[in-house]
Amino acid sequence: SFVTGLVLMVVVLFFFLKDGPRIWEFLQRPFQGEWHDRMERIGKKSVDTIGAYVRGTASVAAVDAIGIGIGLFVLGIPLALPLTLLVFLLAFIPIVGATLAGVLAALLALVDGGRIDNGLIAAIIVVGIVILVNQLEGNFLQPVLMGRALKLHSLVILVALTVGTVLANILGAILAVPFTAVA
Repeated sequence: SFVTGLVLMVVVLFFFLKDGPRIWEFLQRPFQGEWHDRMERIGKKSVDTIGAYVRGTASVAAVDAIGIGIGLFVLGIPLALPLTLLVFLLAFIPIVGATLAGVLAALLALVDGGRIDNGLIAAIIVVGIVILVNQLEGNFLQPVLMGRALKLHSLVILVALTVGTVLANILGAILAVPFTAVA
């Protein structure tokens, strides 16, 4: 089902990118006059808001990847570059993404300590780096960057993330901020 969902997502994304304006026109067809103009404004504002969310998330993910990646390179952890890229990709999942990638990095450090002779010490250092970067990102950088990008107060971002995570787990964490911003 994962492969089917992935293929479907790629096909739908292709059509949204190829025919996005035509699809939006089709959805607006039932609306006339003032309601049509209102739907036009809502659509433009929603697309702008989601674009700002993606740009803000990419900035936060880059900071996560750079911070954790520097630590991995300094420690000489094998596969530091692929792990850094994995941190960047998983950081698009709020709260747990970069942490999950950090756990993988710590496990790899445990097996091969890099420049440190003891893998356990290297793994503990990697866990410390991941915790430090995630705390800075989650409690400071993400609310501030997202607040500016989405024109929402940092507290609103934190509350939206918390409520989304409590109500719908990882999916709620991913969708809470963009839904709040669009609303």
